[in-house]
Amino acid sequence: MKNTFEKLGFFIQNNRFSVLLIAFLFIIISMQGAQLIEMKAGTETFVGKDSPLYQDYDHLYQNIFQTQSIVVMVEGNDVKNAGLMKAVDRLEHQLQATDGVIETTTPASLIKKVNYQMTGRYALPETDEEIEAIIDGNPAIFGQIIPDNTHMLISVIMAGSASDKAQQDIVTATEGAVSFSDFPPSYNIIVTGDPAFQISMNYEMNTSMGLLLGLSAIFMIIVLLLVFRHVRWSLLPLPVVLLGIVYTFGAMGYVGIPMSMVSMSAFPILIGVGIDYAIQFHNRLEEELQEKGNKTRAVIETIKHTGPAVLIALAMTALGFFSLFTSSVPMIQDFGKLLMIGILMCYFSSIFVGVVTISLFDKYSDKNPLRKVASKIKPANPKKKRKSEEGSESDRLIGRILQKTTDLTLKYDVLVLGIACLLCFGGLYLDQSVPIQTDVQTFVPQDMPALVDLKHMGDIMGGSDELNLILKVEDSANPDVLRWIDRFSEHEVASNGHIYSSTSIVPLVKERNGGVIPDTSQEIENIYSQIPEAQKNRYMYGKNMLLLNFNIGNAVADIKLTGIEELTNIVRQDMQWMPAPPGTDVTITGNSVVFMEVITALTSGRVAMTFFGLILVLAGLFVVYRDWVKALVPVIPMVIVIGWSGGVMSYLNISYTPLTATLGALILGVGSEYAILMMERYFEEKDKGVSPIEAIRMTSSKIGSAIVASGATTVFGFMALLASPFPMISDFGMVTVIDVVLALLATFVVFPPLMIILDTWRDRRKGLRTAEKETETKKQTQGAEI
Repeated sequence: MKNTFEKLGFFIQNNRFSVLLIAFLFIIISMQGAQLIEMKAGTETFVGKDSPLYQDYDHLYQNIFQTQSIVVMVEGNDVKNAGLMKAVDRLEHQLQATDGVIETTTPASLIKKVNYQMTGRYALPETDEEIEAIIDGNPAIFGQIIPDNTHMLISVIMAGSASDKAQQDIVTATEGAVSFSDFPPSYNIIVTGDPAFQISMNYEMNTSMGLLLGLSAIFMIIVLLLVFRHVRWSLLPLPVVLLGIVYTFGAMGYVGIPMSMVSMSAFPILIGVGIDYAIQFHNRLEEELQEKGNKTRAVIETIKHTGPAVLIALAMTALGFFSLFTSSVPMIQDFGKLLMIGILMCYFSSIFVGVVTISLFDKYSDKNPLRKVASKIKPANPKKKRKSEEGSESDRLIGRILQKTTDLTLKYDVLVLGIACLLCFGGLYLDQSVPIQTDVQTFVPQDMPALVDLKHMGDIMGGSDELNLILKVEDSANPDVLRWIDRFSEHEVASNGHIYSSTSIVPLVKERNGGVIPDTSQEIENIYSQIPEAQKNRYMYGKNMLLLNFNIGNAVADIKLTGIEELTNIVRQDMQWMPAPPGTDVTITGNSVVFMEVITALTSGRVAMTFFGLILVLAGLFVVYRDWVKALVPVIPMVIVIGWSGGVMSYLNISYTPLTATLGALILGVGSEYAILMMERYFEEKDKGVSPIEAIRMTSSKIGSAIVASGATTVFGFMALLASPFPMISDFGMVTVIDVVLALLATFVVFPPLMIILDTWRDRRKGLRTAEKETETKKQTQGAEI
């Protein structure tokens, strides 16, 4: 491998300006790719599109029946007055002319229909008394949209399959129509609903992305000035890793990875992990430039030795991240893709652009005439020398502290490992009781105006979660089918406290037939022809499909998804003893039902994902080292940290979300690097002939400060997540920062005694086998002599 990287070093050194030109061209290409990134926060980010549950939801419900509603909520002292209804009527006329709006439901239009039935005039009454009399006299019609004297709802309905752009256009048009409708000044008008909430959330994600990247850059500047001050151009690794982030954005667009609440948190992580690659190349090149007079050879030696070492560390990190692909949650899979692409882009940026830039800086700094004059006048800079000595002294201090820590852990090795394992098992036990949160509203900033408005509407009107029953029938006009829908709906609403109402084609049919269902299919067909297409299409598709909706209120918040699963099972059981007519197939679906699959993915899937990551990293280390001890030793401390992490989450009362569910894979990917570096140095020192205990002491003192510096860059990168306005991301940032610190703690406390115990045990086994072989050889020799 080193020969290959040596050739690569020759190529880079001989084509430095070409490398930079290609890097610049890739920036342009990446910027084009970044334009293709889509924002997604809907159901498809939680549930895989190849899932049968999602396919039923998408093909049978979303594309055929589902509609989405923008809700205009009017608040005031008295909403039952003629002046307000005229403004509502003006608003409705504007909205009906808006592209993409398939239906509007307003109190004004309903009042005109009732007034037409009473007086024959399809118009709004002129007086407040007449308006109030119509509303109060028809509670079944107005109860849902005028719940009290101070609130009124206006529903603007669009197709469920409308694109994000179409939804945003309709929301904007609705807000504009409100301003032109000349509502009385004493009323407060709020435009809300799920589409408005999703648009606002996407905007918040875009805004917070800039905040997270900016904070990550600031934190990296701080950490580089603290731990990387002994080299020239100490801040250079930051633009190098940011270049890798630019390439990642481009690849994200071309590969088709959407921007979600989970994927947006990958970039501070990539800065924290990727900057370590830039630091390793920068540090080695500076070392080679100081030791070798041949600057060309310095570049080649840096790439020859550092390139493979960093690539192995990257491979182990990638194996940890690869386990994310086992999750059935699409946003976690996308998170894994983004992390793997990102670390590769940061590696390429470091080995090509980083090395070339330092080489050119060094070349032109030597030619700087001012520097030559300054060096003749003042050959040495005492301040720089003192600064370097201070940095070395700081490294030595950290090394001494770590060496004393190693001595202490070796002295009480059994106690240290015992306590670490007990805490691990305790954490794994507590991890089982950590709750799982999948309510999207809890993931976003709780003070976001769109969320406040949505919750306010829910407080006034109740929730709007639904169970959707799709009936595949031989004939949608079959009277037996409609009677079953009628009976089953009444039974479920009456017998189940969490089903508040039902909607279907049946009430529309009964309304036009004196309150009863006709006896023949032909009569039903005649009624169907009288129902407006917009209304009919909400509950019927062709001749073979009908829709029955159960309103279950704000079930996601009230009974959680596990309660919705129980409710769904109750409905299925009820259908067994009240079966649908022959030839009728019923599918239960809906947004809440689909989200139940996320529960399974975040429970059993999370454990399987971590276990698979362990196997991958273990297998990867064995392939590299061909040694089971070398493969096991870096993995065991990370297993212990995973256990500790469960205890931390339980203690901090942090729920599992699609993001925190990835912690096991992240710990494996990020933390194993520290143990691998320690192990490499341990065997390097041992090969020099020192004892195992002395080798581990020298390892802690020599490489410990470098690992602490590497860990500090990762911690500072993750710390940017703490400032995210999204609770899901800030909680994830808190736990990951703690977990990286725990990974460092395990590296310096658990790893040394574990390494000594296993390596000593293996050496004894080798010694016994060698002694047995020698004894057997002597016996054979003696037997031959006899």
